[in-house]
Amino acid sequence: MFAVEVGVSHPHTPVGYLCQWERDDVNLLDGLSREAPILLAGPTASGKSALAMALAARDGRLIVNADALQVYDCWRVLTARPSVQEEAALPHALYGHVTRDHAYSVGHWLREVTELLDRPVVIVGGTGLYFAALTEGLAAIPPVPAHIRVEAETLRAAGGANALLSGIDAATAGRIDLANPMRVQRAWEVLRATGRSLADWQADTGTPLMPLATVEAVVLQPDPAWLDARISRRFAQMLAQGALDEVRAAAPVWQPDRPWARAIGAADLMACLRGEVDLGAATVAAILSSRRYAKRQRTWGRSRKAGWRAVVLL
Repeated sequence: MFAVEVGVSHPHTPVGYLCQWERDDVNLLDGLSREAPILLAGPTASGKSALAMALAARDGRLIVNADALQVYDCWRVLTARPSVQEEAALPHALYGHVTRDHAYSVGHWLREVTELLDRPVVIVGGTGLYFAALTEGLAAIPPVPAHIRVEAETLRAAGGANALLSGIDAATAGRIDLANPMRVQRAWEVLRATGRSLADWQADTGTPLMPLATVEAVVLQPDPAWLDARISRRFAQMLAQGALDEVRAAAPVWQPDRPWARAIGAADLMACLRGEVDLGAATVAAILSSRRYAKRQRTWGRSRKAGWRAVVLL
């Protein structure tokens, strides 16, 4: 386990925002493989992108996105995607390549990653499901027909995730996060569409694309108070860089239940644009949502005891 001190800024971020990965007694870069694929996970605003770019510059790696919202072309500022200049300076893949009206899942992402492994990579992001699928395998569940998805969304719109719980088997209910409405809906859809439970499908999961024994897997574990302050600073910078304009551009096609619309802060800023709250209240709500999301990501990171290398950020 490393303890890394915070310091120097990085382009695309405010001064003091990202990490200086080297000091007199610790050089994290020197401690990471130059040959093995590197997986880099961690909560939002923890400095993952800066470390990924340092690794790419050192080793000639391709930076591969593992964030489920950074795939959408409608968000750059609000999801903290690498800037245009950063993408031009170093090779990046799977960033901003999906239109908002395109169905995209972890299965799509995994198939795209498969095509990129003919060169050194650092795969970086905060979506635990992507990393789990990559290192533990993904069940070959058939696509859910559109009419069943509509049925699920209609039920959820009428009664929330609780309206779907009765259609989920006990084994699956014991394995998923019942507080996450999308996980509940996914389990309901799979059972309804295939006649087999999600737990049953997952029991048939095939060989993973990148078993942990074949990669160097790193998870950043920042101090919560330190991270909370960084989240606040970053959201202020997002506003200064045009986050409100990004949301305004999405207003004509806004559908809050669509996957692309779940960018943290999007719903809050949309409420501001509609005159439902002022910008100050929207900012407070968005920062709180980011902190809650980071807490869930930290919980996922702490659960990665086997095969993942913890880096504590102080």
